[in-house]
Amino acid sequence: MLPLIKTYIPPREILIPKLEDVLYSGYIAQGEIVEEFERKFEEFIGSGFTLSLNSGTAALHIALILAGVKHGDEVVSSPMTAEPTNIAIKMVGAKVRWADVDYETGNISAKAIENSINEKTKAIIVVDYAGTSVDVKGIQDVSEKYNIPVIEDAAHALGTIFNGKKSGNHFPFTVFSFQAIKHLTTVDGGALQIQDKELYEKGKLIRWFGLDKNLSRLDNDIKFQGYKYHMNNVNAVIGLVQLENIQSVLDKYVSIGKYLDDNLEGINGVETIVHYPNTESSFWLYTLKVDRRDDFIKMMAENGFMASELHKRNDWHTFLNDFPVDLPNLDRFYSRLVHIPCGWWVTIDDCDTMIDLIKKGW
Repeated sequence: MLPLIKTYIPPREILIPKLEDVLYSGYIAQGEIVEEFERKFEEFIGSGFTLSLNSGTAALHIALILAGVKHGDEVVSSPMTAEPTNIAIKMVGAKVRWADVDYETGNISAKAIENSINEKTKAIIVVDYAGTSVDVKGIQDVSEKYNIPVIEDAAHALGTIFNGKKSGNHFPFTVFSFQAIKHLTTVDGGALQIQDKELYEKGKLIRWFGLDKNLSRLDNDIKFQGYKYHMNNVNAVIGLVQLENIQSVLDKYVSIGKYLDDNLEGINGVETIVHYPNTESSFWLYTLKVDRRDDFIKMMAENGFMASELHKRNDWHTFLNDFPVDLPNLDRFYSRLVHIPCGWWVTIDDCDTMIDLIKKGW
């Protein structure tokens, strides 16, 4: 069966020699290789400072700390995401305040964010779900109006573009995931792209117990809570090799996604995602809204193609549903949401077969 998600690993003859060099170098913890990966990732993004970490969840946690979110505060967020987005809010002792989505994209709505803000709101988390860009300008306007920082969860959105610039350029904090199945994997890992240099320096302390790695242990003085969230040289060298070819990998996702967009538009019982102006999706997942989803999934599986809604909306988790609220756009979107294969492993022939199956109905 053609899978929804497949890990991209560079060819053995390119990756393994560099990996062996690090493994047998005598130093596999956080070192110069991690620094090199961070600087190369900054070049790819185009602005800010890269704080490499051992997971995207660690990046979310540190972003919330740097944004000043504390116990008892509230963070406006979307239920249309993977669970770590909102689990991280609980890790700082804050509560989750839901905002509804735009039906056309499934992404958090700028208007709904504004309607969810109150005196306890200390941050806003937005998610580029499946690689589809959020309404960057609308969300920036809300952030500026209320002076509330935005954390962009771009775990799905490496290479997603708004106004010619990649995700990582638009908000004070942007979270990336390098977990096993993402566009770029370091086997496991993540990064926080920080626009402010002073906050970046503080983030470096938080990721290593509050210790300054430029000082000896004896000269250090821990002044606030830190964690063991750093990346190591082994993960970083895999990331460096991945970065050498990442744009061509991303281009494959985008070309397949656009091909499906062009050929699935207007089919009875199907709606494609409507992207915001001046944006380009990274198509980490290809999203459709379909009638009779269960029948659609069954039909695709019977013909060798995996299809699934993949993620459980987060307001259905008791632990995360601090303030139950009606979310009519999400209700409508989620009831029809389904993903079909899109990525470097999918061919145009695969696409044509899926398109023909969908045109025939289910």
